[in-house]
Amino acid sequence: MIQADLRHTLTRNDAQLALHLVARDSARDFSAAEDALRQDGIDALLDDARLLTALTSDSRAAHASLPMFVYVVVRHSLRELGEPERGVADYVASVVVHFASHDRAWRIAVQDDATYTTLTELLADASDGDAKRTFLVRQHLANHALWLSGLFPDHVTQKKWQRGGPDLSYYDEMGRQGFLLAAEHRLADSTGLKPVFARAAGEFPLIRQALNRVSDRLLFPGVHSPERLMRQVSDEARWGLAS
Repeated sequence: MIQADLRHTLTRNDAQLALHLVARDSARDFSAAEDALRQDGIDALLDDARLLTALTSDSRAAHASLPMFVYVVVRHSLRELGEPERGVADYVASVVVHFASHDRAWRIAVQDDATYTTLTELLADASDGDAKRTFLVRQHLANHALWLSGLFPDHVTQKKWQRGGPDLSYYDEMGRQGFLLAAEHRLADSTGLKPVFARAAGEFPLIRQALNRVSDRLLFPGVHSPERLMRQVSDEARWGLAS
């Protein structure tokens, strides 16, 4: 089960690397960052804009762990759009890291034998008789919608124009439903995920847009298609009205 706990997997090596990246070889900045780490914990470094810049430009960032890199880029992208909750960033980053593993994006759990290729298949199983499996299916419905529309929006748009597939608003709605259904499940309380799911349901388009920015800037930075431009303009207008 994916939890909002990616920050808790970060190690002392992550903290030390973050210190050096934030300090940028300045003894004064290193001392200040060390004090911040001591007083406020690693969040003080993870929220520092200098760390984001260094992770995408400093050669030493090659030594960053995947969890730290993903958390920082997701956290800053969410904050840029006005989402301040660390729990949301923790959860979204956890989804990205978990789904990077082999075929995890197509299974509700690592050990589960069934694979799902569409959101409608997941929605059809969202009221399965087994309580735990129902919860995992609902969670995966939201996770998969977010992962696909968040990190691969150009793929979604291309399928829409070439094969008549659903657009991003469809994924926004399916993801919202998935998080709402998961939040209503009793296991959401016992796992501590209910507040995260409830907030993610209400903010799904914004969270998706935050991942779109990560995708556009870091995963596929060289794409300059009319479809991408239209998506970016549409989302900027939508977010601007929301703010």
